[in-house]
Amino acid sequence: MGKLFTIGEVLIDFIPLEKGMALKDVTSFERVAGGAPANVAAAAARLGANACVITKIGNDAFGDFLIDQLSKVGVQTHLIKRTNEANTGLAFVSLNNEGERDFSFYRNPSADLLLTEEEIDSHLFTNQDILHFGSVDLVDSPMKNAHVRAILEMKGKGGFISFDPNIRLPLWNDHEEYRRTIQSFIPMANLLKISEDELEFITGIQDKNKAISSLFTGDVQAILYTKGKQGAQLILRDMSFDSNGYTVDVQDTTGAGDAFMGAFLYQLLQHDAQKENLRSILINNYTTLLPFANAAGALATSKKGAFPALPRLTEVKECMKKGMDIND
Repeated sequence: MGKLFTIGEVLIDFIPLEKGMALKDVTSFERVAGGAPANVAAAAARLGANACVITKIGNDAFGDFLIDQLSKVGVQTHLIKRTNEANTGLAFVSLNNEGERDFSFYRNPSADLLLTEEEIDSHLFTNQDILHFGSVDLVDSPMKNAHVRAILEMKGKGGFISFDPNIRLPLWNDHEEYRRTIQSFIPMANLLKISEDELEFITGIQDKNKAISSLFTGDVQAILYTKGKQGAQLILRDMSFDSNGYTVDVQDTTGAGDAFMGAFLYQLLQHDAQKENLRSILINNYTTLLPFANAAGALATSKKGAFPALPRLTEVKECMKKGMDIND
């Protein structure tokens, strides 16, 4: 079985202890591990996958905390570099009464942005592996070049690439540059995840069907179009499949999309997915792939924070067994 590699930001999320307040009014926070690539690796590892994070963190207490938290959920941390040149990234979050988020990031730069392309070990990857990345660390930095190197090395070894843009507008001064950067990386991916509230920003197209069609460029074989509690859609060039969501008591939506993605990639590893067989695996197994990922994403919203809320395999199966489909 292959390994899931994720590359990008690993940081500290400070989650408010009270909902329904603007960030400026929050007085107390809880510290939790976060960062989308870390969340995806943690979600997959929690389910039983062999998962590893490629990043850089500061030689500080927050960096020590992240190593501990990743290790506790089973993520391999030996590829995480440490540095004295910058601190570990921080993100302060506020939650409204529905658990939706507002972010304020502290990284100027943070340590993750200092990972260089020379620090990518090309001997790590095989044709059985998956490399997953997001857009947060694609700002002009050494880390952007590290992404390109990792993607090209994985492609050269025959592994496949997964991309979740995971839009964070506050991190980019020039939103048009952000759009162009995302668009430039999409053709490198075999599997693309995109949420309904990101589609128009990324494509610049209002019509949903036309926008999705425009994403099938380069190596893109399949798109996961997520709709929050309404579930998700798996879209291929010539067909699509829908799966409804699950009803849970939402506490915090932080990491829900990452839990969904980690659960989906976990299953692809179980099926020994590669570029050549990805389409057939998706067509033959969508009836379990989508509900499983939807259940993991839903369960991740039932607790605060990303790592603490990530479900185990037995919990996901139990959720599916109970059939908490919102349209039942």
